[in-house]
Amino acid sequence: MEAALEEAREAGRAGEVPVGAVLVRGGQVLCRSGNTRERDRNPLGHAELEVLREGARLLQRWRLDDCMLYVTLEPCTMCAAAAIQARIATVVFAAEDLERGACGSVWNLPAASEMDHHPEVVGGIMDEPARGLLNEFFAGLRGRRQG
Repeated sequence: MEAALEEAREAGRAGEVPVGAVLVRGGQVLCRSGNTRERDRNPLGHAELEVLREGARLLQRWRLDDCMLYVTLEPCTMCAAAAIQARIATVVFAAEDLERGACGSVWNLPAASEMDHHPEVVGGIMDEPARGLLNEFFAGLRGRRQG
């Protein structure tokens, strides 16, 4: 999760919402990314999608069933569905997203009986530093709007 937090910090410095993700296979980091929506002007530039895309490219396959996805913020519906479609074994996230979280907070796509794959989900790992990055980022935005 520390590597995902590093990616989140870097994304925040670049003006992105500070979310980072890491794809791990066999205990080794396969790839890592932060959000890229602002940089690429692309609504699909979520950190999770970036690492799923790169992991599939590196492994030359779309099934990532021997991989774990670590992310600093609970995946949204788009990213949770992508992890399910990629057959990710385990999703580990730091901070819950009480507005858009789709791994147990608002929705729980990985547990939905309608889904054909059900990754294990572990939440709350290094919650405080991840939440701190997000709070600091959004406080800064609010300050700039008021100033």
